[in-house]
Amino acid sequence: MIEIQELTFKYTDSKHNSLEKVSLEIQKGDFVGIIGESGAGKTTLCNCLNGLIPHHFTGDFYGNVKIEGQDTFDIKPDKLALKVGSVFQDIESQIVSYFVEDEILFGLENFGVPKDEIEKRITDALEALEIADLRHREISTLSGGQKQKVVFASILALQPDYLILDEPTGELDPASSLQIFQLLKKLNEEKEITVIIAEQKIMLLCEFVKKLIVLEKGTVVHYGEIRSTLTHQKEMEEAGINCPRVLTLTGKMMEEGLTPKGMKKEERICLNTKEAAEFVKHCMKRNGGAK
Repeated sequence: MIEIQELTFKYTDSKHNSLEKVSLEIQKGDFVGIIGESGAGKTTLCNCLNGLIPHHFTGDFYGNVKIEGQDTFDIKPDKLALKVGSVFQDIESQIVSYFVEDEILFGLENFGVPKDEIEKRITDALEALEIADLRHREISTLSGGQKQKVVFASILALQPDYLILDEPTGELDPASSLQIFQLLKKLNEEKEITVIIAEQKIMLLCEFVKKLIVLEKGTVVHYGEIRSTLTHQKEMEEAGINCPRVLTLTGKMMEEGLTPKGMKKEERICLNTKEAAEFVKHCMKRNGGAK
């Protein structure tokens, strides 16, 4: 479990706090999304969870972050990396090798993974990302999206208990972005890896995560189960967040009286187009046809 208590952080060269009294718990096995407009504190929160703050990024740090009872202040990032794997926004900053195979091998060797396990871990990680054909390629010849997948594979090979991802689909096309989320769902459900992901593609995010953290100017304004959190659409829009179109559609239908009387807000929360289509059909049927 991850416990965050009264977390406040301000970078050394900043005049304002990037995070302000953040307190929340993330249970083992959760799949949590983080949303907020640019500058809301998404990356800062991710860096507090993986230990880069306070060990690499300096500033004023108050409160605490505990990973399974251990305070990140007391654990060096290299030790924490065995338990908490991270994929950053700046992919180039995570690449240390010349060839794809060596990039995945680097972490395995540095963390002392037994030699008889290494080959399988490399193969499994490449196949999971469907980039086995890139194994012997020079990284400099890859596209931005391919590099992103290589970095993801290198983290996956370490078999962490927690995955912290900061906009991991930024360089990917829609098909590859969907593939990443499907893989994360599989890891979460089958291997019980706790996934925490900051993402701008809110429609995709909402379809897969179990819980949602909504940040506004460094403060958590909402945190909870995905459908419950999405009922706060108006507040989210005021915080500069573009809500999924299916949510806007069902919200407008309620405002126009096109939904059955007495319907609760939670009942009109749709997480994808399939659910939205079923919702519209249901409302039309209950209303005796379209108005």
